Amino acid sequence: MSWHGRLALRYRREGGRTVAHDRHDGPLRVLQALYPEGEGICHHVLVHPPGGLVGGDDLALAITLEEGAHALVTTPGATRFYRSAGAAATQHSTLRLASGARLEWLPLETLAYPGCEAENVTRIELEGGAEAIGWDVLALGLPASGLPFDRGAIVQHLEVPGCWLERGRLAAEDRALLDGTGGLAGGRALATMWFVAGAALGEARRETLVEAARRALDTSAPALTAGVTAPAPGVVVLRALADRTEPLLHALRSVRDAWRPAAWGLPPHRPRLWRT
Repeated sequence: MSWHGRLALRYRREGGRTVAHDRHDGPLRVLQALYPEGEGICHHVLVHPPGGLVGGDDLALAITLEEGAHALVTTPGATRFYRSAGAAATQHSTLRLASGARLEWLPLETLAYPGCEAENVTRIELEGGAEAIGWDVLALGLPASGLPFDRGAIVQHLEVPGCWLERGRLAAEDRALLDGTGGLAGGRALATMWFVAGAALGEARRETLVEAARRALDTSAPALTAGVTAPAPGVVVLRALADRTEPLLHALRSVRDAWRPAAWGLPPHRPRLWRT
């Protein structure tokens, strides 16, 4: 039997507090809402109790932030795309931010098991004055468990409509992509991190974010290959490649620690969940 999960999260500002409402249908829901930084920032932990997706499963997450709201969304574990008998498993995340809203989209990694057929889509829609920090981390196979990514495929799609689009299909049979020097060069864990805004960042602010990320990578990322670019006036992107996810997550968290004060004047407060 296939699982079809829907979760809608809406955040609004009431005085100095970000208030959240959620509606769910199926096995995708909020585990807990926390305010470790005060009432202005709502931290949400999302869970998918079945633990993974198989062929035919479909998860859809819609996050909406009203004007001035600030939310941080993370997960307690990895998303797993298991082996499929034919049909694809899909996960679609749509993030909508009104003017002045801030979102931190910080899920743990996605694991593509051998034999999976999967599609993972993230779409970010921002009004002027809205900004978001987020990342996507993908691991192909489980080589430490003797399960290399030797069959199957996953489609990765990241989009800010009208501004930035990255879409690619990573297939096990495409050895030139997975192992070639012009591709992943044998790496099986990859990450994309972004700072996106609904309006142009301005050259000085954009350069501040690029340099902050590069300094953080210089001190935190010896075990990976990474680079930072600004492909559009409202977008700063970090891409990284490693043999496993741990150095990627360590580096991304360090960059977030640098971006928060540089962009928003906030301390680099990390979710307590990450320390458990």
